[in-house]
Order: sequence, then structure tokens, then C-alpha cells
Amino acid sequence: MQHNSLAAAVGSRVLVLDGAMGTMIQQYGLAEADFRGERFADSAALLKGNNDILNITRPDIVGDIHRKYLSAGADIITTNTFSSQRISQADYGLGHCCREMALEGARIARKAADEYSAGGHPRFVAGSIGPTNKTCSMSPDVSNPAARELTFDELADAYREQVDAMIEGGVDALLIETIFDTLNAKAAIVASMDVMASRGVALPIMLSVTVSDLAGRTLSGQTLDAFLASISNYPIFSVGLNCSFGAQQMKPYLRQLAQRAPYYVSAYPNAGLPNSLGLYDETPESMAALVAEFVDEGLVNIIGGCCGTTEQFIRLFPALVEGKTPRKPAPRPATMRLSGLDVLEVSPEVRFVNVGERCNVAGSRKFLRLVSERNFDEALAIARKQVADGALVIDINMDDGLIDARSSMVTFLNMLSAEPDIARVPVMIDSSDWEVVKAGLKCMQGKCIVNSISLKEGEETFVAHARDVMRYGAAVVVMCFDEQGQATTYDRRIEIAARAYRLLTETVGMNPLDIIFDPNVLAVATGMEEHDSYAADFIRAVAWIRANLSGAHVSGGVSNLSFSFRGNNYIREAMHAVFLYHAIQNGMDFGIVNPAAKVTYADIPADELQVIEDVILNRGEGAADRLVELAEAIKARQASAQSAPAGGAAEEPQWRHLPLEGRLSAALVKGISDYMEPDLHEALQAYPSAVGIIEGPLMAGMDKVGELFGCGKMFLPQVVKAARTMKAAVKILNPYIEREKAGGHSAAGKVLLATVKGDVHDIGKNIVSVIMACNNYEIVDMGVMVPAEQIVKKAKEEHVDLIGLSGLITPSLDEMVNVARQLAAAGVDVPLMIGGATTSKLHVALKVAPVYGGPVVWLKDASQNVLVAGRLLSASEHDRFVGELNSEYEALRRDYAEKQAGIVPLDEARSKRLNLFAD
Repeated sequence: MQHNSLAAAVGSRVLVLDGAMGTMIQQYGLAEADFRGERFADSAALLKGNNDILNITRPDIVGDIHRKYLSAGADIITTNTFSSQRISQADYGLGHCCREMALEGARIARKAADEYSAGGHPRFVAGSIGPTNKTCSMSPDVSNPAARELTFDELADAYREQVDAMIEGGVDALLIETIFDTLNAKAAIVASMDVMASRGVALPIMLSVTVSDLAGRTLSGQTLDAFLASISNYPIFSVGLNCSFGAQQMKPYLRQLAQRAPYYVSAYPNAGLPNSLGLYDETPESMAALVAEFVDEGLVNIIGGCCGTTEQFIRLFPALVEGKTPRKPAPRPATMRLSGLDVLEVSPEVRFVNVGERCNVAGSRKFLRLVSERNFDEALAIARKQVADGALVIDINMDDGLIDARSSMVTFLNMLSAEPDIARVPVMIDSSDWEVVKAGLKCMQGKCIVNSISLKEGEETFVAHARDVMRYGAAVVVMCFDEQGQATTYDRRIEIAARAYRLLTETVGMNPLDIIFDPNVLAVATGMEEHDSYAADFIRAVAWIRANLSGAHVSGGVSNLSFSFRGNNYIREAMHAVFLYHAIQNGMDFGIVNPAAKVTYADIPADELQVIEDVILNRGEGAADRLVELAEAIKARQASAQSAPAGGAAEEPQWRHLPLEGRLSAALVKGISDYMEPDLHEALQAYPSAVGIIEGPLMAGMDKVGELFGCGKMFLPQVVKAARTMKAAVKILNPYIEREKAGGHSAAGKVLLATVKGDVHDIGKNIVSVIMACNNYEIVDMGVMVPAEQIVKKAKEEHVDLIGLSGLITPSLDEMVNVARQLAAAGVDVPLMIGGATTSKLHVALKVAPVYGGPVVWLKDASQNVLVAGRLLSASEHDRFVGELNSEYEALRRDYAEKQAGIVPLDEARSKRLNLFAD
């Protein structure tokens, strides 16, 4: 292994990574027998397309591909192990072979790299670790957003086996690539660190993200800045972008990454975006010109190719990097960065981060009741309101003797992840049970805050908990407790803070920016003289910590301060406002508060302010007594005003004043179902039928969702949330639809979904499944790698109304044509919906529609399926829609034929070139 020299090499020059493995394998024209070999001849699964198994059955081909890339000048080759873990291999029934695949894949690459490492030009091997075909951050079940297909621990276990085998096989680095869910990536990072620790090695960890939409977010909804915050605790060697886009489309996101990442940066784009026939238009020369801009502008340290690239592409890259200056990593952030789906940068301009306090069973009776009843939908509304009211972080605590805190925390956080309005902000996971804290951290892809750790159980436990915080990518609140108990004086507060800071920064190696001290906000004006200095001492301790413990932050649970005045909300809020004013002036920059509090420092009358400040700042004797008198006077005023009207209801959001159709559309776009029932009952008076409401304003709203998603103004979690709101609307309307029908079933239609044979990609298909199920369609999901004959059989058995075929890779296009032919031969003519990254309307018009007897529709993205399905299954819309399709396809075929007629063969064109030197 040469991983030590990899760090030296990437710091001195721009390195060249290899190109696509799958694209190269396709050029060998392999048959099913090549994938089976003698070893797997009796397997019942279809193995063609499972490229990793070739490490066992055709190592000669895998080695040949590596040598072609090395001959082309690649400095780094990636192992053929993208799916060599038991999660992905379970689809083939080969989970027991995944370690062998990973081991042999590493050995094959190691041998090839060693053959070409000569003459002072070392060649390196990066162990490829793919994201699997499952996600830890999203639910596969439309009716249960808390459900997950696999847990963090299950995924990490699978990755440990893969990483251990690759390290044994001799890789120089670990490349966690095509990241679409940061929580999956965290599991891979944790697994990699565990294995390296057990083996006593330290390999570079390389990360590569794939951006899935025009807003520059991952499939699970994170921005690139949020992603960088999420991984900031880990020893990362490089970050980069791959897949998804071609070089031209990737550049703005790469520039953003290059500006912010304190790591080396890699880029290996596709050979352009797939064209209308699913092929890649970029030539080696055209792509090289685009990649050259990455190098010339100093954006990268490593360049290579992804889908559609071959050794012919890579052959041009060494000349692009020759003599060029590699990018220098950006400086480490000087401010704390937390993240949910978005990043929260705790810069001096922010001044104060208000942490919403209402999702705490110990502090909110309503939240406690809802959690006890397992009414998490309504509990989420509390979190949503806090964010809407301005909370920058949400504190979540489930500690109660009658609640299963671990289960409740996991369920609530999983459901919260499906609510983009809430999930955009970071979460503070708050529990006195460390197992609950760890379970919560394993649910979140963002960079959370742990509340809290302390020295009360001694240094060993304190250090162990701090290392867990770093392991799962979080920041931490440190309570000023030690073995002697809670710090209540100024001296004890700063003594404990200094000791904890030293342990965290020197022993654990934690970034000081990730440390938030809580010097204990304690109740004042309790009638006990020894409590009078609690607030003033806290404020003094804040100033000392900020001046002496570089980088650290300070927080506190503000509601504790006014515990003596429970029942008098005005006095409590006024005390909080005064305390925060002075604490923030001295450097307190976090606080667990009620973001909906109405009393501000400036609102408090001067006479009341004098009394309250005397208590908070411990100015003079009798201050507490005067505050009690003030509280009694205010309470008396409130009692005398009880007969007066309590005031109007809370002001409705502005969109509630739109006309009916606008309100229904806005509810879908915002994913808010709170007002759906009254609005739909109003619509039932205005529309002749319940079905008309669905086909009219509700479908118009979903059309708007699709439009916003397509242009990058909505991202995936928001689309799913809109779909769930649509489902809620359909549920309300369903009894009326049933009465309008003459005994028809309640489902809008039965839909068969399948990823075609040869393709294991199913994320897009799963999204379609969720959205269509939300809209009252019965889903028959056949999974991935589904042969045509099985699709035909299932379609006839289930009497489906629609069939959806999905595929991401170019060979899937031919398989879709094959499926269409076999369906037609079996007499199936139900509408066929085609989707996937390589598909296009032109390919459907030229290749699929002509061989099928029923309508064939190409869907650009998942948000369109419901609209198209509705038209295809509508008695009034079907014929007109199909007629429009046929006319459009005929025009596309005619235009294509005309263009092809004007294109002569390449040899003929060259023979007719202009010769300027002819006689």
C-alpha cells in the first residue's frame, strides 16, 4: 500500500482518476454465463449486470480494464467493488459472497497498479464504496414516514465487512462515492474508521457526492454546505462530485465546493448528460476541454470520469494537468457550522441562536401528552411552529418514566426527517440516557447538537461520551457538573469549564468550535438568599468562558431562571428577556427558549425593568421581594381583565386569504393539510363532483409542485410532503367519491412498477411509488432486475391499470423495448409509463411506442406520474391525451428522420473535406 505517498502526490500535482467501470464492462459484450461462471451456475438469480461478481468469475476482464486506464495515464484506479456489501448483494442472494468480491476486487486492482508503479510514478488504488440501493433518511412506506428499510447499524456492519476486505486486499484509500444520503455516508465513514482502528492503519477517506436537482441538493435534500457541515468532525482526505451531471452542468456546484471545502477536491463527471436515446454526447475531446477549465481555474486536485467515460477519455487528462498548480484546501471554518437540510453558520453576525424548547416532554405538558399517546403527527406541529416562529435549532427530549424514550426519539426524528420545513434546521438531541442520545444521532444526516455531557461520572465516561459525539458527527453541550455535583458559583463554573475544555481539545481532539458550555441557569428570587447571585454569576461565567476558552460557545436553559413564577407568563417572559439581554452582551450565543415569547427587553416599562434587573444582576437587598410584589400586582391586573374578550384567534397565514383554488394549490405546495377539510367542504359546494376537485384544483396544485421541482425551487422531501398532503385530501374526498360511484373500488388504479432487468437502481422508482400511493393508487412494486417475462406475468395476474418501467443505465433502454414487445405479444395494452435518467421522449417515440399496442408515456420526473396517470385513466381525457401523444410522437419521428437524412457517414464527410492546397 502507498497511501502515505498519495497524500504527498495530491499536494504537489493534480492527479488523474480512472473512468467508468460499468461503461467499460458493457464493451466486452458479456453474457449471463460470464457472470455466473462455474461458481454460481446453479444460482436462481439473474446475475448479469451485477458487475462486482466479475471479480470472482472474470477477474481477467476486470484486470484488463484497470490496465487500460493505467496505460491511459490514470494515477488512481478504483476497485470494482461499488456494490460489494451484503445490502446490495441481497438482491442477488449473494450476501455471503460480498466479502470475497471486495477482497478479490482490491487484489486485482492492487496487482495492476503495482505493475505500472515504476520510474518514480506510483499508481494508487481507491477502494470503491457505493451508497447501496437503500436510504437511511427516507421512508419506503408512504403511510409510515417513520419506517426505514435498514438501520444505521445494519448499514455500518455491512460496510465494515466490505472495508476490512478491501484493506486486506491492499487499497491505498477508501472512496465513499455517489453519496445521495449523508446518513448513509456517515455509516460508511464510521465503518471505515472502526476497521482502520482495529487494523492499526490510517488510510485516506475520500468522499464524492452526487447532486440530484437544480437547487444543488442531494437526493435526501441537503445542500452542499450542509453536507460539509455534517462531515466536519471526520478525518476526511478529499471531497468531490461525481455522476448525475456532465462537466458543464457540474461546474457551478464544483466551484461552490472548492470555495468552502477544507479538503482536497475531486471531480469525475459523466460524459455529459444522456441524450434522447440514452447515450452520452460528449467525446473525449469535448469533455477534455470542459475538464480543463476545472484544472485551469484551480478548482480540483483530482479529476476523472464517471458514466459514459472510457480509457479514451482518460488518455487526454494527463496533458491537462501537466505543470498545473493543484488547488489548496480552503481554511478550516472559523465559525461553528451545524446543519439540517440547510447549514446554520454560527457567525458573529448571528449573535444568538435560539433553540426551540417546546419539543421536550419535561417542559411541555402538551408535547408529553402527544408523545405518550404516540400522536407524533400532532407533536410535529409543535416543532413546525417553533421553526416558523424563528427557532434556529429544535431541542428534542423524550425523558419520562412512562415513555420508551429510545423508541419515541427514533420515531419522532425519523418522522421529522420527512418534514422539510422542520428538517431544514439542526436538531439538539437532549437526553440523560446515553443510549437514547446515540439512537437519535443515528437517525440524523445533519450535524446535530448533543445535550449534554458532563464530568459528573468522572473523566473516563466524559471522554467516552465525547468520542461518541465526534463519531456520529455532532457538536456538544457541556454542563458545568463534575464529580462533586452542580456548579452554582462563579468560581466552580469556570473551574469545571476549564477542565472540560482541556479534556475535549487535548485528549479527545474535539474542535473548540463544537463545544457549547452550559454554566447552569438556576432559579432566582426563590426566597433563599444563597440563590440571589445565580443569574449574575452565570453572566460573569459567560464572559470568562468567551474570553479564556477560545472558540467555545455558551448556552443555557432560560426557562429555569423563572421557575419561582410559574403561572405568571408575563413576569417569566420579562425575566427571560432581561437575562438574555445581559447574557448575550457578555457572549452567550445559544439559549433554549420559547421562540414565540412576546415580551422583549424594549417592551418592559422602565419601573418594571428596574425591579427585574435588580434581581437578575443581584443589585441590592430586597430585590426578590420587590419582584414578588410586582408579580402579584400584575396577576391582579390580569384577573380584573378576565371578563374582557380574550382577543382574536391567531392571525392566519397570508395564503389563507387566497380564493379557494389558490388555497388548495398553496396547501399542496407547502405540504400543509391543517386546513384541507374546511377548504374541501367549500369545494364540494362549488364543484359538481368530488372527482372533479381532484382532477381540477388538486391536480393543478400537484402540477405546480412538479413545475417547482423541475426548476429547482422545491427539493425531494418537499415533493414527498406535498404528495402526503394530496393523500390527505383524497382521503377526505373518498366517501363522497364512493357515493358518486356505482360500487366502484376506492383506489384510483392499480400500478405495476419495476426496474428492468440488468439495472439495480430503484431510488427514482421508489419515489414514484410513494407519490402515487399518496394519491390513492394501489402499487405493485416488483423491485429491481425484473425480467420481461415476470413483468408480463405479474401484469396479467394483477390486472393492472398502468405499468411503470424504470432504468438508469443505457442498457436499460434496450430492455424497455424488449419488455414492451413481450407485453404486446402477450396481449397486454395498458398504458406504459417510462422513466429514468437515460430515458427520453425521443427514445420512447422511436423505439418503444412503435412496438407496443397501448399508450406509452415518458415521464421527466416523479411529480408528473399522478397527473399523467389521471389523464390516462380518465374516461373523458384518455382518448384526447393519447391522440396528442401519437401526434407528438409522429412529429418527433419525422423530424428525426429528416435530420438523419442530412447526415452522411464520417468517412464520406472526410473524403469531401476542403483541400486548400489542391491544384
